[in-house]
Amino acid sequence: MNQAEIDTVVIIKSKTRLELLTEKFNTAEQAKFYIAQSNMTFLSKKSMSAGGGKKPAALSKVAKDTIEKQAFDLYQKEHDTFLLNFNKVVNTSQKLLKVKVLEKSFLPNYLFSDNEMVVVVGQDGLVANTAKYVKNNPILGVNPDVSRYDGVLLPFSPDTINFGIYNVLNNTYKYKLVTMAKAELNDGQQLLGFNDLFIGPASHISARYRIEYKNVSENQSSSGIIITTGAGSTGWFSSLLNMTKRVSGFFTGTVPELQNRLDWEANQLYFIVREPFLSRNSFINVTTGIIDNQFQLEIESQMPENGIIFSDGVEADFLKFNSGSIATISIAGQKAKLVIS
Repeated sequence: MNQAEIDTVVIIKSKTRLELLTEKFNTAEQAKFYIAQSNMTFLSKKSMSAGGGKKPAALSKVAKDTIEKQAFDLYQKEHDTFLLNFNKVVNTSQKLLKVKVLEKSFLPNYLFSDNEMVVVVGQDGLVANTAKYVKNNPILGVNPDVSRYDGVLLPFSPDTINFGIYNVLNNTYKYKLVTMAKAELNDGQQLLGFNDLFIGPASHISARYRIEYKNVSENQSSSGIIITTGAGSTGWFSSLLNMTKRVSGFFTGTVPELQNRLDWEANQLYFIVREPFLSRNSFINVTTGIIDNQFQLEIESQMPENGIIFSDGVEADFLKFNSGSIATISIAGQKAKLVIS
C-alpha cells in the first residue's frame, strides 16, 4: 500500500459504561438513581446484619445524596476523561486529514479501504477487536486514560498521536506485524483472531467433536478448545497454564515451570483443549500443541446445536459450529500492522 495515498483517519471507539447505562435506563439520571438505590439496599442489609437484625434508622436526604454521588462518580469521571481525550484525538486528526468515527459495533460491517489509517481510542482489547477487520492498514492505539488502562497496545497519547499520524503519512513509521489465527469452515466462512479463538459450546455444556492433529484423530468431549496467538499468550492462555501449574503442584508437591510467552511475530499458534473428559467414547491424546505453517488443526463438530467459534472474547461475532461443520485452524495470511511510537 502506498502510504502517500492515505487521506482519511478512521477513529474507532466503544461506548463508555455511562453511555451503556444511559441506553439501558433511558437517561443518565435514571441510571444514577438505580445505582444509588442498589447501594443503599446493600448498605441497609449490611447495617441490619451488624445490628443483630434490627432495622436501621432511615437515612437523611444528605446521606442519600452523598451515597448517590459516590456511587455514580466512578462512571461519570471515567466518561468525562474519555470524552475529553477522545475529542482531542478527533480535533488533532481533523487538522491533518478527513476523519470518520466508527463505533465498535459497526466494525464487522465496515469495509476498510487502502486510503485509510486506523486510530483506536480505548482499552487494549479494542485494538484486538479492530485488528482482524482492517486488512493491512496501519493501526495506531491511543490510551485515553492512563490511570485505568495498561496500554500494552496503546503506545500513543492524545498529545502524541499527531506524531504518529505524521509518520504514517510520510511512510517513516515503525510497526510490529502481529500474527493472527484463522478459523475456516468447510462452507468457506472465516473468522480471524488477534488474541485467541474459542471453539466449543455456547453454554456450560460439553462440546463434542472429532479433532485431528499431526495425523492423529480422535473423538473428544471437553469444555472447548483455545487457540492463542503470540499477542494472546499472556491472556486467556496464560490463565490455563496457571491452573495447570497449581493443580500439578498440589498433587505432586512441585510447581512446574511452563513457558507461555510466544513472540507476537512468530508464525506459530498454541492450542489447548479445556477439561478433556476420558470415557469409552472420548479420548485425551490430543490436548495441546503448536500450529505452524506445517501443521494445522482440524476439528469436526458433533454437536447438533449450540456449537460456536468466536474470537477475542467477542461472543456476538461468531461462526455457528454444529454437526456437519469442519473447521481448519491455521495461521492467517494477514497480519495486524501495529504502529509503535
